[in-house]
Amino acid sequence: MTFHLVLAGQPTAKGRARFNRATGRAFTPEKTVAYETLLSLAAQAKMNGAPPMEGALVVTVFAELQIPASWSQKKRDAARDGRLFPTGRPDSDNYAKILDALNLVVWVDDSQIVDLIVHKRYSMQPRLTITVDPIDDFLA
Repeated sequence: MTFHLVLAGQPTAKGRARFNRATGRAFTPEKTVAYETLLSLAAQAKMNGAPPMEGALVVTVFAELQIPASWSQKKRDAARDGRLFPTGRPDSDNYAKILDALNLVVWVDDSQIVDLIVHKRYSMQPRLTITVDPIDDFLA
C-alpha cells in the first residue's frame, strides 16, 4: 500500500527548538507546531481509519517552494524551469524532520524509514508532497 499526500501551500520546515532561559525549558516554535498539526490532520484524513504502516519504509519528500515575487523575470524563469535551485535556508533535512508529525498516523515510528529522499525545488504552485512505500513494494 502506497501512501501519497500533497499539502498545498508554502512548505514549512521544522524549526529549531528554542530555549527559554527564564523557565529553563525548551519549546518548539509555534509555526512548526501549527504546520505539524496541519500535516498530521491531512494524513489522518488520507489514511481514512487505516492502521499505521509497519515494517521498513521508503519515503520521498518533495518540498516545492514559492518563487520570490521580488526576483527579476529572468531569475523567476530560471527557477520555474529548474535551472535555479533553492540553496538557502531552511536546509533540506529540516523538511524531513517535519515527518515526526506522521508518527502513529502513517507509520508507527519514523525509525521505520530506511530510505529517505528529500527534494527541494522552486515552483509556481508551492506544496509539500510525501510518498511512503513499504520497502517490499518499492523493490518489486
